[in-house]
Amino acid sequence: MDLKNKVALVTGAGRRIGRAIALELAARSASIAVHYRNSRAEAEAVVTKVAANGGKAQAFRANLERVAEIERMVAEVLDAFGRIDILVNSASVFARTSLETLTERDWDANLDTNLKAPFFLSKFAGAAMRRQGAGKIINLGDWAGIRPYKDYLPYSVSKSGMIGLTKALAKELAPEVQVNCIALGMVMPPEKYTKDEVDRLVARTLTKKLGTLEDVTRAVIFFCETDFATGSILTLEGGRLLV
Repeated sequence: MDLKNKVALVTGAGRRIGRAIALELAARSASIAVHYRNSRAEAEAVVTKVAANGGKAQAFRANLERVAEIERMVAEVLDAFGRIDILVNSASVFARTSLETLTERDWDANLDTNLKAPFFLSKFAGAAMRRQGAGKIINLGDWAGIRPYKDYLPYSVSKSGMIGLTKALAKELAPEVQVNCIALGMVMPPEKYTKDEVDRLVARTLTKKLGTLEDVTRAVIFFCETDFATGSILTLEGGRLLV
């Protein structure tokens, strides 16, 4: 797919990895639908930055725990841009919770945002893509979906589900839409992590370094531009799965 004049909906695009993906797609002449939930100022800053560089972007708010808001947002993006060519499911909940203190709310927050929302976003946006005759869906997963983290049970389950969702959607939306997943390792540590915690994580990789935002954006661009990969899970975790 040539990204020029295409429309990309990126969830969680106001901050961190989602922001980097949105800006890279915009740099390649795609128009950007910038999703946010609470980070309105950050989302508007992304829109302003894209516009300053001669691109097109607009911010859209939705609580991804609510299917009605997901459906409304997709409709608003279609009304604003006329099409959706790329969906990047980047928004995610990530919080440490021990099994002993895990609540129903913790479970629902992880599964709703990290798994149910990508499904319904893909369902609604995917329908538009099929009508257009082409589209790309890229899910940002985690290597925890392959080897679960301790004290992150609902998160790990949601990311395991995303791997299965990617493969199932690839079948359901073929041949028009290609669906792929990037199973990330440590790229941007949570802000609350101490230096010692980050150093221990780095030491457990084969590469002995963190991933970069450029590593992630290059992987996203690859899946956008190729028309032959679908149902693929790209592990981008510095070899941590081999340790």
